[in-house]
Amino acid sequence: MPELPEVETVARGLQNSLVSRVITGVQVDWPRSIASSSPKEFAERLVGRQVRAVGRRGKYVIVSLDAGYLLIHLKMSGRLRVVPADEPPDKHVHVAFGLNNGMELRFQDVRKFGRVYLVREVSEVTLDLGPEPLSDEFTLERFREILERRTGRLKSLLLNQEFLAGLGNIYADEALYAARLHPLRRANTLAPAEQEHLYHAIRTVLSQAIARRGTTLTDGGYTDADGQSGGYQHQIAVYGQTGHPCPRCQTLVERIVLSGRSTHYCPSCQSLNANPSQSG
Repeated sequence: MPELPEVETVARGLQNSLVSRVITGVQVDWPRSIASSSPKEFAERLVGRQVRAVGRRGKYVIVSLDAGYLLIHLKMSGRLRVVPADEPPDKHVHVAFGLNNGMELRFQDVRKFGRVYLVREVSEVTLDLGPEPLSDEFTLERFREILERRTGRLKSLLLNQEFLAGLGNIYADEALYAARLHPLRRANTLAPAEQEHLYHAIRTVLSQAIARRGTTLTDGGYTDADGQSGGYQHQIAVYGQTGHPCPRCQTLVERIVLSGRSTHYCPSCQSLNANPSQSG
């Protein structure tokens, strides 16, 4: 968290504030936030650079400059906002980028897991990422291709950023629920119709979450570039809903731990009974 819908929302929210602006200064209060170079070199290379575009790849915000790219991974608690430079900074702001209009882009990160990269090519950081699940190039045929020879459990596979870029715990659970697939099913057991259901479920869930500007959980960790909460949490079906009734059948949602991650599902709608060997 944040996942693809939250990062997409943040990137879109930053476009008007950043495009065509020139970076006039950089302040780094937590050196480990800078992953690509020393803070001193990082700042020296950025001053004078103009922002050309703001986008996203996987869970990375990508700021395209007139020379190079600034990539920001929000990890668990990162936030990006553009505010007046004279606004008192929060104690958790670890990197601040001065802009030539008296504003600052501030990277706030309570848990300090987020990372910032300054690279010549985006691929220096994103080379190993899988396809973008909402791109035009990600067709059903392409999805079937990347499923070939995969034998892992579906939940673990959807969390693998080399398989698909951008999904995390929330939307993997929600997509599997929408497709009526148990998280412990093995990828190589899916019938063609089930592959198609999962493909459409992934794209639908992500699109709906973007339309609602992401998910803000009870911890309030995620806000968009304007400091506003998302709205998708109001239509979540299973994620974090342990013990609550399934919206479809009223069976109580259950939770298991898979590869150290909480996984939520409806034992009725997402039954594994027809494939008992898959739970081993």
